[in-house]
Amino acid sequence: MEVLIDILENELIEKYPNILDILLLDQTTQKNIFWATDNYEHLGDLYRFNSVILPDLITGDNGNVIMPRVHKNKTLQLSRSKEMAEVFTPSWICNAQNNAVDNSWFGRENVFNKEIILENGTKSWETTKQKIVFPIGKDWQDYIFDTRLEITCGEAPYLVSRYDTTTGESIKIENRIGLLDRKIRIINENVNTEKEWVKYIEIAYKNIYGFEWQGDSLLLAREALLITFIENYKYKFETEPSLDKLKNIAHIISWNLWQMDGLKGVVPNSCKDEIIETATFFETQTEVRKCKGCEKQNIKSHNGVYCNIMDWEVEKPIRFIDLMKN
Repeated sequence: MEVLIDILENELIEKYPNILDILLLDQTTQKNIFWATDNYEHLGDLYRFNSVILPDLITGDNGNVIMPRVHKNKTLQLSRSKEMAEVFTPSWICNAQNNAVDNSWFGRENVFNKEIILENGTKSWETTKQKIVFPIGKDWQDYIFDTRLEITCGEAPYLVSRYDTTTGESIKIENRIGLLDRKIRIINENVNTEKEWVKYIEIAYKNIYGFEWQGDSLLLAREALLITFIENYKYKFETEPSLDKLKNIAHIISWNLWQMDGLKGVVPNSCKDEIIETATFFETQTEVRKCKGCEKQNIKSHNGVYCNIMDWEVEKPIRFIDLMKN
């Protein structure tokens, strides 16, 4: 099956109506995610740092505005690394670190693949072909329900690995190494009926989280998770999923991958100075109060907009910072 590296927003709109609107939604603010970068301001006022990302800005003649890091020119890659700490992580490193997580969970090594060095000296992996066997006391459903989070996720290479981040070459579904890819592999190996497959796939998506500062990278991550669902559905059932199924997955993604300042737990740049005016007999005095959280570096004391995520067990939003221990 052919894998397209750059997910084209024009194709999303044409083939899957309303899906892009869901992927652009910020569930905390109930507005669209915003650019949160100056990389696009040369395109006009609607592309400035604080402007929300609208479908019209990235479709039609603007369909190639947003592209994966591997397709960006080297100058822009270096600029984003320097200014926004955007880190390029080769796929083999993502795999090695994800393997470390699974080594602990399974109590043994080389569960999904074995790390190898190719003849040209580059590092890679060799996929385990046999069906995954689970340790005593754990079963495949436990693995699907286990929660994973990728912090400052960028385009989410730790969650899904549709292509090699170093070379840009596509990766076959059976050889993918992301945290969500692994959950889907387990489901593919243990579930045959479409109804049950969709049920456990939704559970897998509800237990994968990631947050990101920059709006373009966040959209790319959300798109990657959506297309991963489509590709695996076609891989398993040799047909396209229905629009309703896509909307359900897109809705989960819009909650579980969100835009956030990871150091503050708030929507990026939402902390503000407060202007306090006090009227006296002779004049009005003005006082500027800084955000206490920013001043004291206390994540619980910011005056910005704290980000919500969904607690899928009770189907209610909760603040992300409320999950953190003191």
